[in-house]
Amino acid sequence: MKKMYLVLVGFILVILAFSIHQYKNPKVQESITYFPIDPKVTFKTAQTTLTVMNKPANTIVWKEHSTLDQKAYLRQDAALLYANGRLIDELWNWKQNTAIIDQEKRITLGESVLLQAITFHHAELHENDNQIFSSQAMSSAQLYFITSQADEANMKKQLDEQTERMLQLNWNKALRHFSINLSNYQAFPLSQFNELAKDTLPGFTKSETGTIVGNLWEGLYKNYILGIKKADGTIENPKGSTLPLILIANDKTHLLVLTETSSAEPILLRQMMGEDD
Repeated sequence: MKKMYLVLVGFILVILAFSIHQYKNPKVQESITYFPIDPKVTFKTAQTTLTVMNKPANTIVWKEHSTLDQKAYLRQDAALLYANGRLIDELWNWKQNTAIIDQEKRITLGESVLLQAITFHHAELHENDNQIFSSQAMSSAQLYFITSQADEANMKKQLDEQTERMLQLNWNKALRHFSINLSNYQAFPLSQFNELAKDTLPGFTKSETGTIVGNLWEGLYKNYILGIKKADGTIENPKGSTLPLILIANDKTHLLVLTETSSAEPILLRQMMGEDD
């Protein structure tokens, strides 16, 4: 009986020790969370590439890579790939106590398309128990994948026009659906937004731009990349959705994200803007 009692006590102590360990070392969740930008920390490299392979035929190698100038508590990269304005694939990854993230995927295509790849590179930095900061960067790549023997310049023009026409049609549909007055906003497709935000967004300081970008991608990750929440509360896979249109309010109070799901439902995401968001 005494032996059984000692075994039971030992078992309880093991469980207690495990519980304390779990409390002190909570499981890291796969997520992107914006914290104030640390200007002392920078990305040494942040790259996205699209490369055509000869073998096997009609194959694209899609890569993204980023290296921070120091190890971070948490590194995360999220990458989106659009073909003719619609999402065809995603990459996301997170690692603890590292400076580097590398991701690669091979895509087989059956027709000529305009490919646009957009990546958000993020780091969560814990300087002490009470201070958490971020570092972030963006990269992108574009490729005209042409399978036919037609005139290349003409095919590129056709792909541009086809993509632009589809996106404008769907964005205008969403603007009407949500009764949005476009004159109250600066409008940028996500691809253009990311390019502008590498420096500064029109009408904003570099610090304000960093805050807007960090909050936007936190929202995109949680409400778009991981699944689009529709009006009826169901979650739809983002594949097939349109390239988001980013609307920045002229009064600088908020921004909107407009997209359309593969099932043709307009979607509106709202993000308040401000240093403390």
